[in-house]
Amino acid sequence: MAEKVNNFPPLPKFIPLKPCFYQNFADEIPIDYQNLVKRIYHLWIFYCVTLVVNLIGCLAWWIGGGYGVNFGLAILWLFLFSPCSYICWFRPAYKGFRSDSSFNFMAFFFIFGAQFILTVIQAIGISNWGACGWLAATTFFSTSVAAAVFMLFPAIMFTMSAVAMSFYLLRVHKIYRGAGGSFQKAQDEWNSGSWRDPPSREAQYNNFSGNSLPQVNS
Repeated sequence: MAEKVNNFPPLPKFIPLKPCFYQNFADEIPIDYQNLVKRIYHLWIFYCVTLVVNLIGCLAWWIGGGYGVNFGLAILWLFLFSPCSYICWFRPAYKGFRSDSSFNFMAFFFIFGAQFILTVIQAIGISNWGACGWLAATTFFSTSVAAAVFMLFPAIMFTMSAVAMSFYLLRVHKIYRGAGGSFQKAQDEWNSGSWRDPPSREAQYNNFSGNSLPQVNS
């Protein structure tokens, strides 16, 4: 079997850094769940794009007469949440489906649930939180219509992200509970240390060829 070489993130050759993760849906994710895991990955990409659009909205907010702290926090959220959301909730989902790992599924549920709550707060748009949500955008129309229009785009995208997150959180939880997953299984994996090492190709096949995760229509 050929050695797996890290391929994500795909960095240009002139950057003196190497990819940190190996990601291959066709090679590592059971075929019944490949579309689902890909969609969670696309949701991560959409959330990152939302943070970029939010940065532009906060700049318009500042130029239109708002506070510069929102623009500063928007920069922080972009550079903090983009990599952290990939590591902290997409990778656990990926590894959970890759190896039928209860520990990684539990990590996904807790962290992704917290991300969902945060995204709802961002969609609301509380002032001085660095997010152009509905409250911030609609109340700013009286100050600057042009800036408020720009602020509506991240509000819409945060809302779409929150709706999608709630959908996939419930869907993955339904699959996991349908397979008999539990917090006790996650504790057992933690105590045994089995959550650290991905299974071999043959072990993956054995995991998913028995009574493990149920089949779903992706």
